[in-house]
Amino acid sequence: MGRADARRAQAQESRRAAKSGGIRRLFTWKKLLGTFFGIVLLGMGAFGALYLYVDVPAANAMAERQSNVYKYSDGTVLARTGKGVNRQIVDLDEVPKKVQHAFVAAENKTFYKDQGVDLKGTTRGVLNTLSGKGKQGGSTITQQYVKNYYLTQDPTVSRKLKELVISLKIDQQMSKDQILAGYINTAYYGRGASGIQAAAQAYYGVDAKDLNVSQGAYLASVLQAPSQYDWNSATDTGKKLVKERWAYTLRNMVEMDWLTESEKAKLTFAKPQKPKPAAGMEGQTGYLVEAANKELEKQGVTEQDRDAGGWTFTLTVDKKRQQALEKAVDDQLESKLDREGNKVDATVQAGATSVDPKTGKVVALYGGEDYIKHYISNATRQDYQPASTFKPLVLASALENESETQDGSLIGLNTVYDGTSKRPVVGSDTPFAPQNQDDRSYGPISVQKAMNSSVNSVFAQMIVDVTPAKAKETALALGVPDKNFPERPAVTLGTMNASTWDMAGVYATLDNHGQKVTPHILQSAEHRDRTVNPEKPKREQAISRASADTVTKALTGVVDAGSGGAANSPAYDAAAKTGTSENNKSAWFAGYTPELTTVVALFGEGDGGRKQVSLTGTANSGRASGSGFPARIWADYTLGALDGGSGKTFDLQDVERGEVPAPPTPSDTPSEEPTESEEPTPSDTPSQTPSETPSETPTTPAPPTISPPATTPPTSPELPPQPGEDDGQPGERPGGNGLLGQ
Repeated sequence: MGRADARRAQAQESRRAAKSGGIRRLFTWKKLLGTFFGIVLLGMGAFGALYLYVDVPAANAMAERQSNVYKYSDGTVLARTGKGVNRQIVDLDEVPKKVQHAFVAAENKTFYKDQGVDLKGTTRGVLNTLSGKGKQGGSTITQQYVKNYYLTQDPTVSRKLKELVISLKIDQQMSKDQILAGYINTAYYGRGASGIQAAAQAYYGVDAKDLNVSQGAYLASVLQAPSQYDWNSATDTGKKLVKERWAYTLRNMVEMDWLTESEKAKLTFAKPQKPKPAAGMEGQTGYLVEAANKELEKQGVTEQDRDAGGWTFTLTVDKKRQQALEKAVDDQLESKLDREGNKVDATVQAGATSVDPKTGKVVALYGGEDYIKHYISNATRQDYQPASTFKPLVLASALENESETQDGSLIGLNTVYDGTSKRPVVGSDTPFAPQNQDDRSYGPISVQKAMNSSVNSVFAQMIVDVTPAKAKETALALGVPDKNFPERPAVTLGTMNASTWDMAGVYATLDNHGQKVTPHILQSAEHRDRTVNPEKPKREQAISRASADTVTKALTGVVDAGSGGAANSPAYDAAAKTGTSENNKSAWFAGYTPELTTVVALFGEGDGGRKQVSLTGTANSGRASGSGFPARIWADYTLGALDGGSGKTFDLQDVERGEVPAPPTPSDTPSEEPTESEEPTPSDTPSQTPSETPSETPTTPAPPTISPPATTPPTSPELPPQPGEDDGQPGERPGGNGLLGQ
């Protein structure tokens, strides 16, 4: 090798040595360690800046959204309402302690000791996200609560870092119990249930407070994979995995001294019930919810309050009686209608309200065929006339005001009136001469008999004797609404407007011996932040007991020997009044037993609810009067609601008989032949001069009764209406069926 080559080799070696030495000088252990700590400090600084930068945000849009729950009086669920979220937030102390521990054992054993984060799990989650491996996992209960309550479910690194920072802050700001409560109330359990209360109902049909350990362990287990672990839809693999998860949860509870080994050994896997569809507004549900909401408005719980969710509303409605009412309408009316093929049947709408006469609680309500098909509630609508169900109120006012007839006789059940059809009233500035049903004249007739047969001419004169103003005053005190209620003689035929709800309150007041009964459907309204105690109805005396009991006595005669015969039964003591409005546009049956008051009505509704039409021809049965379908529905329902009957009888005191006339002479006795379609009704045959009213237990022989014994009309549902049951209206003329105003 020449010198030149040697020098070149030496130069190259020198350059290699210089380069190697430079690298060693650049990457010394001191420099590497310094760089590492620098990166760590930089990371800590960045995290510190992130910690300062990221605030605990407000709850996300879905976290606090809850459903409202409406319940029957026995606590069973009637309906859930809300904007797409089935959730009820409950306080942690409502959840059994062992169930709380089951969630901690399943998800985060160190929950009560950690600082709210799991760095290893979080790092693993970030790496999984960056590598596209799907769900992050590894979170503590605090982190999962933060994700559910404050953030979103988006699988991003930025969301995961925010979750970490907020979890640290939340752990400093909130107690462990608050965090655990937030977690179990915001988690999604499957079956459309968010939160432990909704989950307890969805999987086991119980409230969260009633969960046992096995059930709680299942709910804690199902959180890991709700769709995969739902027992009723899970594959064999899913069932195996959820049972393993359940067992794992219980083992951890034993390890944490939250459960003994012997307690664990006694537990069996709690298989959940089959899924049930969420209760909607179909059928009668919507009508009940609507009635409750109207009452809530009056109690100060606004629509805005309800939309916020989280309420539990308990209604006064008795589930068994509600079902009995629905069945009675179906059996006695709907099953006989041809809504598709009969134009008249298509217009028929039924409504009913049933009330406890002692408390005013609405125990059952029928609003129509189906809320989603017919949103107007036939139970509370006030656009139809109550017709002859108003006549007992005219009598009540006469009794209350100690009114007298034009010849000075005190009005009572035995007082005699002229029952001539189209007889002009005497003593009124407003002329009025109503026609009786089928234009039938009765001649002299007692008030009791006139009530039995709903004789228009008698009550037209009676309201003049009382004065329409005083009759209205009494009616309003009893609960009739002041809607289209002029002070004229014609209102004796019930020409004002009222609902079955209104009239149920009126008749319940009569049933309650004159003490005012105001129907109400709300039993309680509870929210975790607020409780509303429904206003208690006043208990004033609307009319005297003597007046109310006398009217009740009159109405027992309607059932026993008059137009209410379809409700006559040995199974219960009943009082009632029928009514049919002008042109058969509505038909009513308002009646009560000592423990239940119910008003049933049919309405003829045409043109989408904008027009009132005749019910004549309903189910091809001729005129649809109160003694027909409404009476049969009432009787069927009452029998079911009273569990087949009741031995209670009316406790009537101081019944006012009025002045009883002397025995008639043969020349005074009118002759009247009933029409072919009518059940013969014995006529009263009094003299023109009434005598003094006898006592209930006279020491001298009492004058003969003016009303001979009446036979109880047959109760077959196929019978035509009883005589005198329908109402005529002023100024009308007989229609094609021979009834004025029908």
